Amino acid sequence: MNKNAELWRMKTDKHICPYGLKAKDLLERKGFDVEDHFLRNKEETDSFKEKHNVKTTPQAFIDGKRIGGYDDLRSHFGMKPQDEIGSKYDPIIAILVTSLLMGTAITWNALGTLQAEKLVLSFVAVAMVILAIQKLRDLNAFSMQFITYDLLAMKWIRYSYFYPFAEAYTGLGMLAGLPALAVAPVGISIGTIGAVSVIKAVYVDKRELKCACVGGNSKVPLGFISLSENLFMVGAGLWMLFTM
Repeated sequence: MNKNAELWRMKTDKHICPYGLKAKDLLERKGFDVEDHFLRNKEETDSFKEKHNVKTTPQAFIDGKRIGGYDDLRSHFGMKPQDEIGSKYDPIIAILVTSLLMGTAITWNALGTLQAEKLVLSFVAVAMVILAIQKLRDLNAFSMQFITYDLLAMKWIRYSYFYPFAEAYTGLGMLAGLPALAVAPVGISIGTIGAVSVIKAVYVDKRELKCACVGGNSKVPLGFISLSENLFMVGAGLWMLFTM
């Protein structure tokens, strides 16, 4: 027996509602034949909202009963709301996994083998550059979050604007093979300050903060991930100084 649904969503020359597209896809994946109705201008949209006493579109109807918008549909089918999908650690996991794969590719291309030392240094360097890019996307937002726990940034606000550039410089310097003395001291310095700051904020003061490691407005909790990032920088810098 066919399952039928009606969907009313905005589709104009200048705007296609993304939630409408997602609602249509969800209904079709659940086996519904969707009667798709377009609201092509503001007047049609306002008229529809007034008729059904709703504030937003899209609106889905199943068997003549209004279910609601995209998140209402997800709830109807026993699914979590869209903003609860995934983990707060997803951004950092994506960055680290991608960095590892890029480090692997760089090492293989350079040596034709996966030499452990080169692989680790390439991974750390790529991760630093990508993390720096995340911070540089919105320096002000990064600064607002960073100064709440970094010990140096608390006393010298401008350090919070300098930090992402120093992180990018260190990663790029490692990838370019610059002399260890030109690169390692920067990574060791910012990594040490960062590690001490995280230890004090999280493990001594027991403060619950968000980490600015993936940029401002991050939802990643300050703690093990941030500490690991800083310790990797320190470790890579020391390795460069004593082996190169």
